[in-house]
Amino acid sequence: MDAHLEKLWNTLEKVDDHAVTVRGWGGQLAGVLAAGGRLLACGNGGSAAEAQHLTAELVGRFRDDRRPYAAIPLHADGSSLTAIANDFGADQVYARQVRAHGRTGDVLLCLSTSGGSPNVLAAAGAAREAGVIAWGMTGPAPNALAELCDAAVAVPGETATVQEVHLALIHLLCDAMEEALRPVGDPL
Repeated sequence: MDAHLEKLWNTLEKVDDHAVTVRGWGGQLAGVLAAGGRLLACGNGGSAAEAQHLTAELVGRFRDDRRPYAAIPLHADGSSLTAIANDFGADQVYARQVRAHGRTGDVLLCLSTSGGSPNVLAAAGAAREAGVIAWGMTGPAPNALAELCDAAVAVPGETATVQEVHLALIHLLCDAMEEALRPVGDPL
């Protein structure tokens, strides 16, 4: 097996026990979205791309044809991002948006391979202040983000492997959410 794929395979085996946690998040997220709540997602670089991938799955669809759900990737509004960075500093680009868009009971998914990105940490802190549920997908624990979030999944490994596993966990989250939203007896 190729060395890169072997690292991925070994890391997936190490996080298999987190599937129960992520499936639980999917069920909880289904309840939040069905009740009119929203998901906010943030990260930097590759993690930002994964945050946007997740929100696209919710606004569009993952597998099932279903109604769209409110999901916002906090890095995607370039005008707000640059204005906030200019006026309040780069560490506040996500926190300020959590305060603007987050409502009690909404969910914020924070993605960080280091678990120490200042702007993601500030977003998790703002979520706590606003009554928004904060979940973290991080790299190796212990880390500040895992400790700050209401719940977290820490993935051991180097950045590329952590990001690849995060994407698999995002798809698991989407699968669990759609499963929870599917009417009983619906074959989709």
